[in-house]
Amino acid sequence: MVNEIPLLKNKKQWLLTIVFLFVIFVLNISYEYYKFKALIVDEVFVSNAKIINIYQKKQYTVLKLQTNNFSFFTSTDKKTSLKQFDIINVYINTTKITFLSYLKGFYAKTFNLQKISTSNYILNSSIKYINKQHTNSDIAQIFNALFFATPINSDLRTLFSNFGISHLVAISGFHLGILAFILYWILHLPYSIIQNKYFPYRNKRFDLLILTSFILFSYLIFTGIVPSLLRSFVMFILGILFLRNNIKVFSFGTLALTTMIIIAIFPKLLFSLSLWFSVAGVFYIFLFVQYFNNFNKIFAFILFNVWIYLSINPIVHFFFGTTSIMQLYSPLFTVGFTIFYPIELFLHIFGLGDLLDSYIKIFLDITVVSKNIVTPTWVFYSYLVVSLFSIPCPKWFRTLNLSFIAFNLWIYLQLF
Repeated sequence: MVNEIPLLKNKKQWLLTIVFLFVIFVLNISYEYYKFKALIVDEVFVSNAKIINIYQKKQYTVLKLQTNNFSFFTSTDKKTSLKQFDIINVYINTTKITFLSYLKGFYAKTFNLQKISTSNYILNSSIKYINKQHTNSDIAQIFNALFFATPINSDLRTLFSNFGISHLVAISGFHLGILAFILYWILHLPYSIIQNKYFPYRNKRFDLLILTSFILFSYLIFTGIVPSLLRSFVMFILGILFLRNNIKVFSFGTLALTTMIIIAIFPKLLFSLSLWFSVAGVFYIFLFVQYFNNFNKIFAFILFNVWIYLSINPIVHFFFGTTSIMQLYSPLFTVGFTIFYPIELFLHIFGLGDLLDSYIKIFLDITVVSKNIVTPTWVFYSYLVVSLFSIPCPKWFRTLNLSFIAFNLWIYLQLF
């Protein structure tokens, strides 16, 4: 077996790569600034936009809108007849929009919202196909979110946050990995037959990964290029290229480089919390592999999800303070989801999506008591430093373990 080689071998290569990516970043951020200036050139900007989500408030309705160049929030009359995924013509008041808010996603006053059409006929038909399989609208929302990355209502978001499983509902690298695995093995047998007959000289594994990538790219387009899915797909493609060239994939250097590439190409993702949660998740996975790779595989498998959950908790709670005792079951839900997701995928394809609805309904009816407990700022930044120093130093790694154990005891003991 040929040893894996690092992507960049010395400081000079790293420096040149960083400079190159910085130039790409500057070019892309300049283009974003050009689009921003085109937006604010007049006090009123007229555009077509797709309604991504609708949030019902007591006295008004908040809309999340997506144009070809940017996404933003606005509010409208509570009696609006507009629906999710409608394409509308909208007049945007640009007087209070800054470049930073443009990159992050801003709020703007709008008027004269008029429906033009319903977007993406195929996607809407697929959503209706899922809805027909369920009598419970919340369950239908869950599966539309799982399969098509559609937003869920605030009650469901709160419930999933209370259970610590929000990451299972939002399509990300976790779902992409499961889909890639399923597609790879579905394609394996028919492609093997064709390859053995017509081009046995081809690398079967690489070809199957390329075919899987094309299907996943089509899925990315089909779902409307959801940012979290786009980020995961880019990482998936880079992983294939690294493997093809025998470059070490599972390394912190590769993770750092991949993150820089994504930000250089998609500068708006610099402000994406989901990107940084993904990076943090992969970081702690690599840390786990580095220090537990010699452990018994069964023990390591059992420990993996628990360790990852506990280790990333201080970071998650810095941004989202929802805390409940049910979150301690999150590692079990994550393991179960790897079985649940493909089963439900096949059931829905064949119109049998309601087969497990009675069990899901029991889960949705569980009442969870939660508190808002946020990671103190000094703890958050100290934890990041300890995490980084854990890469080369086992003593720091032991400190990291003690840190997140103490943190998790601190937040969950406050619930009693």
